[in-house]
This record gives sequence, C-alpha cells and structure tokens, in this order.
Amino acid sequence: MITLYTWTTPNGRKVSIMLEELGLPYVVKPVDIGKDEQFSSEFLAIAPNNKIPAIIDDEAEDGPLSIFESGAILVYLAEKTDRLLAPSGAERYKALEWTFWQMGGLGPMLGQLGFFMTRSKDKPPEAVERFSTESARLLGVMDKRLSEAPYLAGDDYSIADIACYAWTQAAFTMIRQAAPAVWGERPSIERWLKTVGARPAVQRGMAVPKV
Repeated sequence: MITLYTWTTPNGRKVSIMLEELGLPYVVKPVDIGKDEQFSSEFLAIAPNNKIPAIIDDEAEDGPLSIFESGAILVYLAEKTDRLLAPSGAERYKALEWTFWQMGGLGPMLGQLGFFMTRSKDKPPEAVERFSTESARLLGVMDKRLSEAPYLAGDDYSIADIACYAWTQAAFTMIRQAAPAVWGERPSIERWLKTVGARPAVQRGMAVPKV
C-alpha cells in the first residue's frame, strides 16, 4: 500500500493524478499547510524539506520506502509500473526534459506570481512585473511545444503532462482573469488542458485530498 501525504496544491495533485492513472491502491494523509502541519516531527521524518507531497511505499522492492519531491515521486511510480514514462530512447528523455522544466521553471514562477499577485499585502510592482514576464515567457514555450505535438513528450501522454497539468490549470483559472496579458493567446495549451482534464483519472486526482 502507498501512503500519500498531500494537500490541495498543484504539487500535491501531481501525485494523486499519477496514482489514479496507475490504479495503484493508496491512502491519503492530508497535511494542512495552512496550519503548518508540514513542520510536524512525523512529517519531517518523511520529507526533510517540510514540503508536500511525499509518499511511503510499503511494498517497495527493498522494503518500505519514503520519497519526497513530486518529480522524484512521478519517476519512481512510472518506473515501478512501467507506465507513463518510456523505458529508454528519445521519448523517455523528452518526458523527463519537460518534467524537469516544470519543476525548475513553470511551477516556481507561477507560484511566485500567484503569491505576489493575489496573496501579498503590498503586491510590490517590481515582483509582480518580474514574475509576470517570466510566467508569460514560459507559457509561450509550452504553447509552442504543444503546437508541435499533442502532448509534451510527443505523441503519448506521460508524466510530463501530469507534472504540468495542475499548475497550468491553476494559471488558466487565476492568471487569465487577473492578468489576461500574461496569459495571452494560448490555443495549444487550452486544447491540451481540455484533453488532459477530460481524463477520469485526472478528475479524480484533482479532487484529492477531500477536505
């Protein structure tokens, strides 16, 4: 059995979507980051960076295994099941390329933009401008890629799409309304959002955890 430690954030929902896609049995332990539950000693033993998501796989090859960092969890679950990540070749590395692109770029930039645009008391113009500009650039990179292929890694749905979906959906609902110039014209992203969002496993995963 897999135990998923998560909360209602794009990073958390990457893993619940992945587990739903794979059909693996799992139990959910909500970690309410609004109440600082991620700083508990129990969670620290699993996730030394005090960030969700994290998992414990009681049936790992060498015994119970805890993993933190959403990208590492996606790769682990893909390799555990031989699904959603090609075992070798260009398709594998395209999927990893776009997964790490999300981890290092899209997620952090959209997260910072969301904070300074909606939650910061001061909304400092320099920070809003900085993260708006970079978020717009990244969305342009993504839209161009999706104009060339149905999915981020190519012809097949993969962990790259799972990594990017929840963050992009959040941007679609938040940025498009609050800062339409940042969202701009993204027809290929919008096509992809509809395609991925129609998957039953994605819909189930986006509803985890139930709080």
